[in-house]
Amino acid sequence: MLELNEISKVLQRMGTDSAVLTDSRVAHVVASGLDLLSQREIPGVTIRSERIGDRLTAQITVKQSAKIESPVHLCMGVLHAAGRQHIQVQVKLEQDSAAKIVAHCFFPRAQKVEHIMDATIEIDSGAELRYAEGHYHGPLGGVTVLPTARVRINPHGRYISDFSLTSGRVGKLRIDYAVNVDAYAVAELTAKVFGHAEDEIEIREEALLLGENARSLIKTRVALEGHARAEIIGVTEGKAKGARGHVDCTEIVTDQAVAQAIPIVKVTHPLAKVTHEAAIGSIDQKQIETLMAHGLTPEQAVEVVVAGLLR
Repeated sequence: MLELNEISKVLQRMGTDSAVLTDSRVAHVVASGLDLLSQREIPGVTIRSERIGDRLTAQITVKQSAKIESPVHLCMGVLHAAGRQHIQVQVKLEQDSAAKIVAHCFFPRAQKVEHIMDATIEIDSGAELRYAEGHYHGPLGGVTVLPTARVRINPHGRYISDFSLTSGRVGKLRIDYAVNVDAYAVAELTAKVFGHAEDEIEIREEALLLGENARSLIKTRVALEGHARAEIIGVTEGKAKGARGHVDCTEIVTDQAVAQAIPIVKVTHPLAKVTHEAAIGSIDQKQIETLMAHGLTPEQAVEVVVAGLLR
């Protein structure tokens, strides 16, 4: 009970109403470390979660044609300074269903914490999943976050994901997402990360456009300061008639930070098209001067520009 109360406070600091844990209309899974604290199903959503050895597993199914109004909340993290959490998540959206999953990942005191998340997502024909993952990290940078996802979008399905880690130290982050996009399906992947001090960031996102008229967008926004380092790899391959994909990466660096962007585009069908753009650089001095002319200090002006990038 004490851990649930603390998680409620963490959710409030993350900008989420902690009532999602008590509202009977909202499905959820809550875990601290390897302890499963709470779960709730609602009509149209089944959840099966348990601890198996050194990991937690959660199977979430949205039933055929169900339209889930309130987001399903996954609250996963480590409250203590040290610990390890390994989560395996399987998400299935049956035909013509629609849902949003909001994942809250919290490590407020992390000094020596490892968080591993392996996700498998299947989106049936005509179904739509919106997946938002927000992180709340403490000030010490003692956390390693290793999320992987393998996503299959069947014909006419939609998958829209948004990964955000913009408060607290990142620590070490290694994202590895791969999405297979079938005919007339759509995938949109967005990642926003702010690295500080000695943070290390690696992001690899891949979209394989396998079906006719498949669509994808990979959009990454990263800001770095101090001695932070980032390597961003966006991969899109067009393999079918009418497939369209775009990779868009922007990184802002200040101080002694180092950023690298590697867009990889490949077309193996003559009627597919894939494009990319990548921009790395310091903050535009004209923007800073304009903001300072409106009364902001240099530090405040930089914060405004970075916040605009990470919105």
